[in-house]
Amino acid sequence: MRAWRVHALGNPAEVMSFDEVDQPVPSDGQLLVRVLAAGLNFPDVLMAKGEYQERPPLPFTPGVELCGEVVGTGQRVLGSPAGGPGAFAEYALMDAAAAWPVPDDMTDEQAAALYLTYQTGHVGLHRRAGLRAGEWLLVHAGAGGVGTAAIQLGKAAGAKVIATAGGQRKTEVCRSLGADHVIDYTGEDFVPIVKEVTGGHGADVVYDPVGGDVFDASRRCIAFEGRLVVVGFTSGRIPAAPANHVLVKNYSVVGLHWGLYRAHDPAAIGMVHEELCRLFADGAIEPMVGQVLPLDAAPRAMAAIADRSTVGKVVLRP
Repeated sequence: MRAWRVHALGNPAEVMSFDEVDQPVPSDGQLLVRVLAAGLNFPDVLMAKGEYQERPPLPFTPGVELCGEVVGTGQRVLGSPAGGPGAFAEYALMDAAAAWPVPDDMTDEQAAALYLTYQTGHVGLHRRAGLRAGEWLLVHAGAGGVGTAAIQLGKAAGAKVIATAGGQRKTEVCRSLGADHVIDYTGEDFVPIVKEVTGGHGADVVYDPVGGDVFDASRRCIAFEGRLVVVGFTSGRIPAAPANHVLVKNYSVVGLHWGLYRAHDPAAIGMVHEELCRLFADGAIEPMVGQVLPLDAAPRAMAAIADRSTVGKVVLRP
């Protein structure tokens, strides 16, 4: 079978090759799946560069999210690969206990875009931030895979959503997803606009996958007893929150590393998957697939993710 492999840490376009490798063999409790679609995520780029918290031994096949067909049964499942090649391959292994059924009316591409970002969004907004109906939710990078999920989940929860995005194309995406107010950060300072839109109240919950200057500015427009959810650092700079400022405004800085729940509370993942499928069936969420590319275009797709030129989720099809 063919699979992309990272042979050295660095720019994915320079360190990956499309190799002929042996088809993986499942161990007890594992499933062999034919990859139908693989979702791209920013951690895929960081992992290839050696800048992610998880560092698999070289060479490795990237890709942490897929929709696949179980060999022998034909059942469609979604989730993360385990114990073998990643998702950027023609076949992968999955733990049977963590291979979640795909609703019949969900496409392969949508299924490949559901798992990581929507699980992260649901856990972040509900379990970590305790988002309530009627609250103000500020979503940064609203047109990306993480942001589009958070906007939809926030609206489904009854929140009033403010989204930031860069440029007309991306701001229109946020509006199409139901954001109540959209700010183009390339030409506007979001802090005074958030204060004005909320009548001086500020954002009750801030969903921040960017970090850096965006995190620093978000602290200036967060509400009393607000919750600032740290999702990631696509800006490249890890910020710090002065403890005196947290105290003065009575807000919380909340960490969100969804992958830890696979070890600490795996049952929660199944419950969230059921809730996401219910929301999908009700039409409250619909994974936004911005681009579908063939598997052999993986380096180009990862470069687009890295320079933040994409909208929604980028998906590869073998």
